Amino acid sequence: MATKKDFYEVLGINRDASEEEIKKAYRKLAMKFHPDRNPDNPKAEDQFKEAKEAYEILSDSQKRAAYDQYGHAGVDPQAGFGGAGGAGFGDAFSDIFGDIFGQSRGGGGSGRSNVYRGADLRYNLEISLEDAARGSETKIRIPTMDECESCDGSGAKKGTEAKTCPTCNGHGQVRMQQGFFSIQQSCPKCHGTGRYIPTPCPSCHGAGRIKSHKTLSIKIPSGIDEGDRIRLSGEGEHGVNGGPSGDLYVQIHLKEHGVFTRDHDDLHCEMPVSFTIAALGGEIEIPTLDGVARLKIPAETQSGKVFRLRGKGIKGIRSVGRGDLMCHVVVETPINLTNKQKDLLREFETISQQDSGLHNPRAKGWMDKVRTFFAG
Repeated sequence: MATKKDFYEVLGINRDASEEEIKKAYRKLAMKFHPDRNPDNPKAEDQFKEAKEAYEILSDSQKRAAYDQYGHAGVDPQAGFGGAGGAGFGDAFSDIFGDIFGQSRGGGGSGRSNVYRGADLRYNLEISLEDAARGSETKIRIPTMDECESCDGSGAKKGTEAKTCPTCNGHGQVRMQQGFFSIQQSCPKCHGTGRYIPTPCPSCHGAGRIKSHKTLSIKIPSGIDEGDRIRLSGEGEHGVNGGPSGDLYVQIHLKEHGVFTRDHDDLHCEMPVSFTIAALGGEIEIPTLDGVARLKIPAETQSGKVFRLRGKGIKGIRSVGRGDLMCHVVVETPINLTNKQKDLLREFETISQQDSGLHNPRAKGWMDKVRTFFAG
């Protein structure tokens, strides 16, 4: 099945467009692509249908809100044909346009089904780096829409039922004349279902569903990364009139870690090294997700040097082996010096300046470049 275009792109408008801008854009496209004006262009009919569908979704505040939140899944009832049903919450997701050639889908709502699949939901879950690396299990509490028990999801008060819409006589569509051609639109009273509820259920106010919450246990696989999604089938919103439930997508976000940053399967950390160890060499302890590792620092190590500890990173979900831990050396300048320490450093600097090119090759090379720059 071809992917539907974004409704805002179809009409050529911004996502914050006003009702008047939506109407103006649709009229322009309807005049341009109406089949009566393009008898020799078969593509015009498809473009006219696209524009009409986009307009009928975006011009309805409920449907537009559902589309903005869930995309096409929020306004696609995925309903079959045949079988009548009462009007309810599914009105906002009903099939909103009829045949452009004026053919009705049947009276009394008998030509359309009110069985709708529930909307997919998304939940943003923030986890620690350790939980992402090792895997864990957690519980989440999410809002949902459950079928109203008072009316069994019909939306009508107990003892009453939905009736045929008197505005459209059950067709779900009304015809409007604009210029030299007519346009069919969803009935404003029944929202295209062909039926309306004269006495709504007091519990759900005619929606057929009520707001609720549920707690779910989520198993987080080891190696999961930022932006990965966990799909829980059937844990989205309940369907309407016996329709299947939608799915729940848990979007993973990693909390900022105090020591490590993650780059796919590799970990990075800054490693402060004292001036003395950087100059003379030594051994330091490095934290890893598995504990502590020891790392030998060779003499004359410069700030910015990167040491790789192989296999100390994370094993991703789709990876064969573990990543590496990249340790970035940061030579630390001593602070809060005593007078004796300052005198020793001044003496060290005086001795070093006697042959600066030998002890500070990078500084000497940089100064040579500066002199060449100004001389040129």
